Amino acid sequence: MITATALWLDEQELEVWQAFLRASIRLMERLDAELAGHGISLADYEILVHLASEPSGELRMTELAARTLVSRSGLTRRLDRLVDSGLVARRSCPTDRRGVFAVLTETGRLRLDAAAPTHVEGVRRHFVSQLDGQDLHALAASLDAVVRSSVAAGGPASHI
Repeated sequence: MITATALWLDEQELEVWQAFLRASIRLMERLDAELAGHGISLADYEILVHLASEPSGELRMTELAARTLVSRSGLTRRLDRLVDSGLVARRSCPTDRRGVFAVLTETGRLRLDAAAPTHVEGVRRHFVSQLDGQDLHALAASLDAVVRSSVAAGGPASHI
């Protein structure tokens, strides 16, 4: 509910906010469409990258949910699709009966290896090269501050 004490966005703030929304939505749509040629979505790719970044190729579901900034139930639905397509497997935790690991399969690693050049090229073409000399460190710091603010306000935990 908006209250009478709400501090409205000024013209420049509104312009920046709307530009951010348009850019982020279009960028995610474009990157997702490019990865579709590899039979995975951008959300799938993110999960595969997190698993591949671990020497063991596996993460506890709670840790993976935190890294991907999604709820545990949202991650379970994503993982179901990846398990069905043979890219990820589930493994019970031997020390905690409630714990479950998501494990990158060899098929998943091969799919990730095939998709990575497409994704990295897309990020460079659609995002990095569009910044044209902008200060990438300042942009990263600003966006990280937004993420920290949402986590502090009760959003999903993350590793920043």
